[in-house]
Amino acid sequence: MNPNADQLWRAPRWTLAALLAVLGMLGPFSIDTYIPGFSGIAQSLGASPVEMQQTLSAYLFGFAFMNLFHGALADSFGRRPVVLWGIAMFTLASAGCAMSQSIGQLVFFRALQGLSTGAGIVVSRAVIRDMFPPTQAQQVMSQVTIYFGVAPALAPIMGGWLFVHLGWHSIFWFLTAVGVALWTTNYRFLPETLRREDRQPFEVRHLMRGYWQLGSSPRFLLLALASGVPFNGMFLYILSAPAFLGGHLALQPTQYFWFFLLTISGIMSGAWLSGRFAGRIAPKQQIRHGFVIMLTTSVINLVANLLFTAQASWALFPIALFSFGWALMVPVVTLLVLDLYPERRGMASSLQAFIGSTANGLVAGVIAPLVMHSTPALAAASLGMMCIGLVAWIYLHHRWPDIGRAVSR
Repeated sequence: MNPNADQLWRAPRWTLAALLAVLGMLGPFSIDTYIPGFSGIAQSLGASPVEMQQTLSAYLFGFAFMNLFHGALADSFGRRPVVLWGIAMFTLASAGCAMSQSIGQLVFFRALQGLSTGAGIVVSRAVIRDMFPPTQAQQVMSQVTIYFGVAPALAPIMGGWLFVHLGWHSIFWFLTAVGVALWTTNYRFLPETLRREDRQPFEVRHLMRGYWQLGSSPRFLLLALASGVPFNGMFLYILSAPAFLGGHLALQPTQYFWFFLLTISGIMSGAWLSGRFAGRIAPKQQIRHGFVIMLTTSVINLVANLLFTAQASWALFPIALFSFGWALMVPVVTLLVLDLYPERRGMASSLQAFIGSTANGLVAGVIAPLVMHSTPALAAASLGMMCIGLVAWIYLHHRWPDIGRAVSR
């Protein structure tokens, strides 16, 4: 923690949480805004459903690749420059998407968007731990997750309205305007929270030593799997939204917001409860509660989809409950990851995001196209991804029983 934190940010704590949340939600916002325009983009550019799915995969793999470096750069050059350069690149890439004349051009600029948006979520996590002690950090991380939930709820509403009234190009011009506004706001208000004496040398040997230290740590890898992979149990449905909502549930693009509203309500309420638990119950207990909720909901969801034809009246609620369980435990797991190696918090945040976003990319490019045709298949895949995280946590719990046992102060 930066000993000068009180001088770096004198405004109320929630205002810093809001600023960092906006940085973190740029990524999901740039995904969910254009999903309602899938059909229009495909028709305009003459793209197949598989080619349209690649616009998601290119974004997610670009996001995953660059996440390897955002944190290391932030540990060496400071948090603020990495954020500002990332937002600038996102803004230019969004304009490129708006001007794309072919599916190939759109995939290229979507990949550039992915390369840039990770800076916000990676660096914002490191900033939180730079500025706050453990209990306050969990509360702020929970606040960030609550604000983070607003973006996916609003994005499809805005995207659907823009697509219907102004065409699909307007969606990316809107993202360009968002990029300009974010860059201006962060240039003015975001403090530099990493002291010069705490910066790591930007040398290949030193970086490789850091990557090896984290990448060869079983505790780090298991925590990253426990936090990153279960997210895909919910994210799979977001990626498959055109097929799941429009095909299986027969909803119109302007009705997609019901799905996002319920899901994000689950995230926001779970994150709020996580903040209330901070300093009151042990992190390990809170993580267990989250996994129990996700496991129970996933099993019920699979059984219901096997026995009944999916209907909008009930099929959206299991996903919302799943998201509640995920949001309840993920702020705690994230802080456990960051505190394993305090001197490399940026790199730890990078690698954690890399593992999660690589899983996201595989789900978008491989799993979602295979299962989106069937609601039982979607439910089974969701359960399977949650189980990967659950097994990782159970093994970690038995191998290192003391991790997460003490109540943070």
